[in-house]
Amino acid sequence: MGGRAELLGQTLAGARAEGRAALIAYLPAGFPTVDGGIDAVKAVFDGGADVVEVGLPHSDPVLDGPVIQTADDIALRGGVRIADVMRTVREAHLATGKPVLVMTYWNPIDRYGVERFTAELAAAGGAGCILPDLPVQESALWRENAAKHGLATVFVVAPSSKDARLAEITDAGSGFVYAASLMGVTGTRESVGEQAQDLVRRTRATTDLPVCVGLGVSNAVQAAEVAGFADGVIVGSAFVKLMLDAEDAGAGLVAVRSLARELAEGVRGRV
Repeated sequence: MGGRAELLGQTLAGARAEGRAALIAYLPAGFPTVDGGIDAVKAVFDGGADVVEVGLPHSDPVLDGPVIQTADDIALRGGVRIADVMRTVREAHLATGKPVLVMTYWNPIDRYGVERFTAELAAAGGAGCILPDLPVQESALWRENAAKHGLATVFVVAPSSKDARLAEITDAGSGFVYAASLMGVTGTRESVGEQAQDLVRRTRATTDLPVCVGLGVSNAVQAAEVAGFADGVIVGSAFVKLMLDAEDAGAGLVAVRSLARELAEGVRGRV
């Protein structure tokens, strides 16, 4: 892979060497403001996140639940642009030296230009991209440009994915595999259930890539549960909800840093 994708691989391998899962946080760029979003990414890193996914706000985030949709709406009303997403990646990576990915739907990249997007993301120090709605069979142009710039391409698998489909997806991806633990949109859940464990088992049968589980974790107990069978625990809506509910931006940063610290204990089994 080369480039910052190597840093991502080293980070996930380092967590495994410590006998634990990695903590991966998701936060949308431009929320509550561009500067506030950058501060939030730094705060979750400070709390103990190993990797951060920066969301590119979209007007129709079909896989995201109401919490992230609300944050996206705020960011879009604030005028967030792809340049702001790149700045978020750059400043967060420069400040922490840790891997930062972008999570985005395909349409904004297609409009912006694949070559332009991958070149700018690499220049910003990005580790790669998570592309939840890009079909593998239509991904050759993206993967060619991503590889050229040393970026990981992370695809999403779901419980509905048949074994042959899982093999096709994991063969095309790099960095890690994003396992959606429950069908439907993202958001916190009371229990991640056995479905996620079965999906991880079936995915691991097709690849040596780390398998990281998202869509539902919101506390240390759940993080510890997922860490027992996955290589990484992905948390998004829980962080965003704390920022939405906070009295002000400063209180939001305190809250997300604290949750990251709690979840970091969870993935280490210290709950």
